[in-house]
Amino acid sequence: MIEDTSETVLAKRAVNRIEEIAGTFPGYRRAHAKGELYEATFTPTGEATPFTIASHLRDSEVEAIVRFSNISPNPSTADVLAAVKGLSVQFLLNNGDVANLVSITIPIFVTKSPQTFFDILNTVKSFKDGKPHFKDMVKLFTSYPESRAAFQMIRKLKNPKSYATGRYYAVHAFYLVNELGLRTPVKFEWEPEAGIETLSIKESASLPSDFLETEMIDRLEREEVRFRLHIIIGKQDDPTDDPTKEWPQDRQRLEAGVLRIKAKATVTKDNFIFDPTVLPTGIECSDDEILPFRKNTYAVSYERRKKGE
Repeated sequence: MIEDTSETVLAKRAVNRIEEIAGTFPGYRRAHAKGELYEATFTPTGEATPFTIASHLRDSEVEAIVRFSNISPNPSTADVLAAVKGLSVQFLLNNGDVANLVSITIPIFVTKSPQTFFDILNTVKSFKDGKPHFKDMVKLFTSYPESRAAFQMIRKLKNPKSYATGRYYAVHAFYLVNELGLRTPVKFEWEPEAGIETLSIKESASLPSDFLETEMIDRLEREEVRFRLHIIIGKQDDPTDDPTKEWPQDRQRLEAGVLRIKAKATVTKDNFIFDPTVLPTGIECSDDEILPFRKNTYAVSYERRKKGE
């Protein structure tokens, strides 16, 4: 049972609102409901060694569980209708612990405030369709100027031809911590080795509802799917508490490792929680208020789906 605090109450209200808007689908996540798990291996390059004591970013190859998904709370939503796609990775660390990295196909989040996120849910009646309607966009732009950039990106976002050809961003800032205790602000991105490929409107119109899963099955029969993990090194003035803002493009980038996705996972039940605040020693959360809010909403969602609600 989740103890009621001001933070968890808001998380429960947010999940309730998503259910009111999109419907309730027992046993499924309240966002990114439609997704599949895959088995993978992550091999570090060692380039992050001066910045962190996290072993999986230094010298330890680890197994991982990967989940690709689309943003919709409705598991029957066609892939082409849910604009944003997700890539969640759970690193299975050699000491028995896990670490998560959660990313989506736009580089920023819709708000920096949990309360504003809840207010947006009350504004966007078309949330269940994957993309907000124009009239809802006007309301959002007027009421929540911090959200304009993200919703403009969502409106313009093209579907990837494959989960394997999307670029995924962790959106939040984190800190890497080294042996001396030095904390370095960073962001994470996954770059597809297959290159970035998107669909035209004409191509999207003719695709089946579950084309991304089918395409992934076919692709994995031919080859591994690989992503390179890039770490962006922030500077002192780069915001660590505001996921609605991108950092400048000229920031130093490290290639931290390679994720090799090998096959669909053999686990039959998806009990994984990809909580972005579950981190190993050597990586810490920033002061971004959305991070603990996500932790709480994920916990509420998991509790309900575990009960079959």
